[in-house]
Amino acid sequence: MGELVLAAKCTHVPTMLMSEQEGRLKGTRQPAIDGHYDIARRARALGADTVVICDTHWIVNAGFHVNANTRFEGVFTSNEFPQFIRDLPYAYDGNPALGDAIARHASDKGVFTLSHRLDSLELEYGTLVPMRFMSREHDMKVVSIAAWCTVHDHEESRIVGEAIREAVEASESKVLLVASGSLSHKIWANRDYAANNGTFTISSEFNRQMDLHVLDMWQRGDHATFLRMLPEYARNCSGEGSMHDTAMLYGALGWDGYEGRCEVVSPYFPSSGTGQTNVIFPVS
Repeated sequence: MGELVLAAKCTHVPTMLMSEQEGRLKGTRQPAIDGHYDIARRARALGADTVVICDTHWIVNAGFHVNANTRFEGVFTSNEFPQFIRDLPYAYDGNPALGDAIARHASDKGVFTLSHRLDSLELEYGTLVPMRFMSREHDMKVVSIAAWCTVHDHEESRIVGEAIREAVEASESKVLLVASGSLSHKIWANRDYAANNGTFTISSEFNRQMDLHVLDMWQRGDHATFLRMLPEYARNCSGEGSMHDTAMLYGALGWDGYEGRCEVVSPYFPSSGTGQTNVIFPVS
């Protein structure tokens, strides 16, 4: 029997890559990088062989989609931020049987989901940035799920999360589940970015206060209240990908029945106007 051994909400800001390069950003995102290392080490200790990443940089307009290829290998340049992420090499094995099973379970539960094994279907940087760092601590197979869902609701994403858990438990895999996305996500307007030192600041004090309140709720285990406010939080604080990654995460953990006390492993930080962190959700 397979097992979901660990879950996490993770940042994927491009400045994590730039933090390892010479220049003014060198070292500035080390706490975020260290959080990814910590999560990967814990996954290794728990025997995880696969990471399933709900990626808010993979945009879809119809259905839900799983990238379940056997092998992911290439060189990635972001079409959103080619000045930040360019010529990034990657090479990871996939877990096609698990990816296919997730799509099958979700479809059987009434949410149309397709699994793909296409060499031309690239991974997005919501998957590649966490893997860049986590793979240094632990070699895991990768399954990526689209979580920038433009015409979907959180209820459907909850069901996809349930399908992830069911597919994992019916498999032979031990899995780390990652919701790859920010908290609030109101990026600075282009004209305001430089004037506000945008790389290191939040664009809205309201968003910052809401993010900190959410982190407090997660650490106290008050997930039922959080889920009641999730639609408004995602809408009013510009949640990345409408926070479908977070809905999938909670679906896999039991939704409003989940009572785990979360652990913040990277201190909250602003980036380009958005709110970022790494948080572990213990699995029961």
